[in-house]
Amino acid sequence: MSGFTTGVVPTDRLLLLPLAVAHAEEMSAVLADPALHTFIGGSPADPAGLRARYERLVAGSPDPAESWCNWVIQLRDDGPLAGFVQATVTAPVGPPRHPATAGARAVGHRHRDDTEPVGGGPVAEIAWVVGTPWQGRGIATEAARGMTGWLGRRGVRTLVAHIHPDHRASAAVATACGLARTDVWHDGEVRWTGPAGAVRRGRRRPDGGPG
Repeated sequence: MSGFTTGVVPTDRLLLLPLAVAHAEEMSAVLADPALHTFIGGSPADPAGLRARYERLVAGSPDPAESWCNWVIQLRDDGPLAGFVQATVTAPVGPPRHPATAGARAVGHRHRDDTEPVGGGPVAEIAWVVGTPWQGRGIATEAARGMTGWLGRRGVRTLVAHIHPDHRASAAVATACGLARTDVWHDGEVRWTGPAGAVRRGRRRPDGGPG
């Protein structure tokens, strides 16, 4: 989709930087803890494997009706990278998915099931992961809010996330972004959804890690 070229997104303590292949080496260390994959599956990738994945992500979705938006999370003042946020943006209705998007999950992206009901306007499937050393500081919440605000300003109407039912930290991040749990399950995860821009105000919540 046009209009979803990522740029730098500043927040109070963070910079969301558009993903680049050069981030792979540092990010392989950020994501090295096997515990990060308890709820999201998979296993830590070495720098070469992550570089190959990032090359595909940076190239973008082969489906013209779908945009892959990816950022790494950097602490301000030239601080280290601490995780990533991402969004797969699609139209609410449209032509059948391009066959090549079947590989989206192989590079960490997933797109909405075409049978899922949504409101008018573009839909963003969102996700976030924060490395173990930076958990418990509200970084995932702040980064996810920054991303969802950016998406809302570009016309996204609906946010969707799929979260493991036991992942309370990620559920707290989704709640802070204005999403609500539904009764819909997909691949062992619960679907959360809400309008873009419906950020819950209040104190920052500590986060426990990946979503």
